Amino acid sequence: MTVLTRLSRTWLAPAVAIGYFVLWVVGEWTRSGLSANAAVFALFALAIGLSTWMPLLSLTLIVAVPALQSAGLAAAPSNTTWAAYLAAAIVAFFVGFRGKRVTRYLALPAGAAASVLMALALIAPLSPNPLDQGPGASLRSVAILVALAAFGIFTAAWAVGMALREFITRREVAVELRESEIRYEQADLELRLAQDRARIARDVHDALAHSLAIIVSQAQGAVALAPVRPGALAESVEAIAEVGREALLDVRGLVERIQNDDEAVEPRATIADLAGLVSHMRAVGMDAVLDIQGSGHLMPSHELAVYRIVQESLTNALKYGGAGVAVRVALAWEENDVHVTVSSVSQTLANPSAVAMGAGVGILGMKERARLAGGWLTTARSAENEFVVSASIPAQARTLTTSGARHEG
Repeated sequence: MTVLTRLSRTWLAPAVAIGYFVLWVVGEWTRSGLSANAAVFALFALAIGLSTWMPLLSLTLIVAVPALQSAGLAAAPSNTTWAAYLAAAIVAFFVGFRGKRVTRYLALPAGAAASVLMALALIAPLSPNPLDQGPGASLRSVAILVALAAFGIFTAAWAVGMALREFITRREVAVELRESEIRYEQADLELRLAQDRARIARDVHDALAHSLAIIVSQAQGAVALAPVRPGALAESVEAIAEVGREALLDVRGLVERIQNDDEAVEPRATIADLAGLVSHMRAVGMDAVLDIQGSGHLMPSHELAVYRIVQESLTNALKYGGAGVAVRVALAWEENDVHVTVSSVSQTLANPSAVAMGAGVGILGMKERARLAGGWLTTARSAENEFVVSASIPAQARTLTTSGARHEG
């Protein structure tokens, strides 16, 4: 809201009214009839002062004052006080500027009536009945011209108020739109930052959770087999070192992507890498099977989503079911999407309630990846203690096969 608008709502009109009254009283101080004229000045000043708060009363006053003058109930305008009628133009400006829609358009008929009465009040001292035909016919023409001139000044002031109102309104709307754009840009920036933080959290989890789950599984296996197979300790340590190196490479690639703000720095995992992932999990003792039905095409980001979902599902199966857990990974291509199902069965599940409820960052991250790819993901546990991750990612199939491709490592 501009300064002028704020002032017009509070002090501008009363300030103008006070200035109007003081100037006229000072101007007429040395002339006779000051007290009678001061009452007229006061009524006009009151009309100005109330024009932004009570516009209907102000319009009534600018009609009533010349009506009282014409009827001889108030001091008639003289050759020095006729300009006091400019109060009507001031009221017209404020009503056009600040009045409500109905009040603004009621100002015009009120101004027309006031103009006619002002003309009559000005001509009345010259003739008892200036509108009669005969010798006073010329006074009627003068009265009409005075009324038209007064109404023209009134209308011009009203139009200026309307135009200023429109100008300020459009400016306020423009300022509000700009502020809304700034707020939108800030909200968009905060949203993108939140999405970036969530993406980084998912990437960190995917880069480390899988490797750490394998390391823990290998370490536990080495401890269990050390009494009966001394050589198993060296094999496990070697496997742990290899997985640790892979984890370091994953984290390094993640840091490079964050620093360069470019995900192209590190090659994206694809569906073709799933066979290697399943083989790697079989190497650490998991009974994993990969079954692909059909083929199709996914965007690189969607392929990465499928890979990460399968990777996280295998990591959870290893974490909660141990190295001997049986896992089946199935991909089925359809016309518009690819369905991913990862089912695992273990009799030694560490915390089945947590997995069944979909708790943890990993499952939440998988759901978010599927959502961002335009698909969905659900988790459920069957009565046979089988935990199933189901996801659907939008795709366009190229060919479909009935036999499918089965990979067992």
